[in-house]
Amino acid sequence: MSSTELPETRTAAAPTTSRTRAVRVADGEELRSVALPGLTLTVRARPGNLPGLPPALYVHGLGGSSQNWSALMPLLADLVDGEAVDLPGFGDSPPPDDGNYSVTGHARAVIRLLDAAGRGPVHLVGNSMGGAVATRVAAVRPDLVRTLTLVSPALPELRVQRTAWPTALLAVPGVASFFAKLTKDWTAEQRVKGVLSLCYGDPGRVTEEGLRHAVEEMERRLELPYFWDAMALSSRGIVDAYTLGGQHGLWRQAERVLAPTLLVYGLRDRLVSYRMARRAAAAFRGSRLLTLPEAGHVAMMEYPETVAQAVRELIADDGGS
Repeated sequence: MSSTELPETRTAAAPTTSRTRAVRVADGEELRSVALPGLTLTVRARPGNLPGLPPALYVHGLGGSSQNWSALMPLLADLVDGEAVDLPGFGDSPPPDDGNYSVTGHARAVIRLLDAAGRGPVHLVGNSMGGAVATRVAAVRPDLVRTLTLVSPALPELRVQRTAWPTALLAVPGVASFFAKLTKDWTAEQRVKGVLSLCYGDPGRVTEEGLRHAVEEMERRLELPYFWDAMALSSRGIVDAYTLGGQHGLWRQAERVLAPTLLVYGLRDRLVSYRMARRAAAAFRGSRLLTLPEAGHVAMMEYPETVAQAVRELIADDGGS
């Protein structure tokens, strides 16, 4: 797709789906649907406080959505014009027409979004699977990325932590449908608390209001007919990306990234081992590392002020634009 191709954009609560529940939109946020050939993406915008601020794009991880950035985006609204994308099949974005949930497929969706809108180069921020996606985007399209921030990026590990095995097992054909049947009697609250215990260094940091919103979102997603397919096929996409070698390998692509890079790791991360931080710091040239002793896998949700300050310093050192 050329950069001159304009997407069809609809400002709405959500793309048209069979669901009945509305997606939550926080104060100051705007939700819109961007229709591209074979692909529809929901974009959550947090406009900058001043006109003309440089653009930023936030990319969530496996099972996440653009809502994962609602705590961080307002803290940077005086610095960037922020947008967070729901990757295909996640959040409020429907599945892609081609059914491609690979890391490359997700990266292609991000690139098409940026090309169509003409927003690049952006300050690109990714978490977990979104970190792998952002790495690939920065490597293959350096013209689209001004700075790169990766929060617990899902880069290949030879020894995956035991606590990450259940997520990896979703990639095995049939496991997702089996797990769906096995847990059909679980409440949305039980599922959310399980996710929080896995992703947060201290789940007790989640407020009652935050828990309620997460449960409501889980209830909404469980009604979507493609929920488990998106989870399983994206998990498989991560595993496949881990096995790629040569120039398409994620570590090789990390070495090709030209943008100034911030790496954020939590010592209590149960999904991405902190031992990968040293390798990542060596792979991304001239990168800086932020280590959060009490954080888990989603530092931008657990300690948004600290992450925001580190992003602010990264952008300032790059010239502030």
